[in-house]
Amino acid sequence: MKHLIVYCHPNPKSFNHAVKETFVLALKQKGQDVRVRDLYDLNFDPVLKGSDFAAFQEGNVPEDIRREQEQIRWADVITFIFPIWWTGMPARMKGYIDRVFSHGFAYVMDEKGLRGLLGSKKMIIFNTCGTPEDVYIRSGMRKSIEQIFQEGIFGFCGMKVIGHKFFGAVPTVSNDERAKMLEEVKRIASKMI
Repeated sequence: MKHLIVYCHPNPKSFNHAVKETFVLALKQKGQDVRVRDLYDLNFDPVLKGSDFAAFQEGNVPEDIRREQEQIRWADVITFIFPIWWTGMPARMKGYIDRVFSHGFAYVMDEKGLRGLLGSKKMIIFNTCGTPEDVYIRSGMRKSIEQIFQEGIFGFCGMKVIGHKFFGAVPTVSNDERAKMLEEVKRIASKMI
C-alpha cells in the first residue's frame, strides 16, 4: 500500500514528531511504501490567495499546490498528524486543506450536484492535545472535532476515515503514558496490511 503522511508541527522534539516517526517506521517495517510531507520543512505557504482562485478558473494549478495534489493522487491511504490548538488544526494545516483540496480536485459542484472526488482514498488522523481527552469528551468538543474533520472536510471530499486517534494531556502525562500512546500508533500501523 502507498501511504502519504501529511505532518504539521513546528517543533522537531514534539510528541507529534514522535507519533510521525513511530508510524513511519512501523509502516516501513511492514513493507509499506511511505512518503512524508512535513509542512514546516516544506515551508508550505498556507495562505489562499486571489491569484490561486484566478489560476484555478483559468485551468492552471499553482506549482506548489500541484505538487501536493500529485502526492495525494499517488496515495492509497493518507494520514494527517497534527495537534489540536484552540479546538482546531494549526493554521498551516488549515491552509494546506484550503489550497490543496480545491474545487475540481477534491470535490466538484456541477449538474449532478456536489460530489467528492477522492472516494478511493482512505484516511487516518492522529491528533494530540494538551487538554485531557475526557474534558473534550464531556464538553462535546471531541464529537464536534470528529464531525468537522471526518465529515466536514475529508468526508466532503469523498474520503473514508478509517481511524481517528486522539492523544490527550500529552504535555502532562508520564513518559510511560506517552510510551503507551506510541504503542497504540504501532498497533494502528500494524493493521494497515
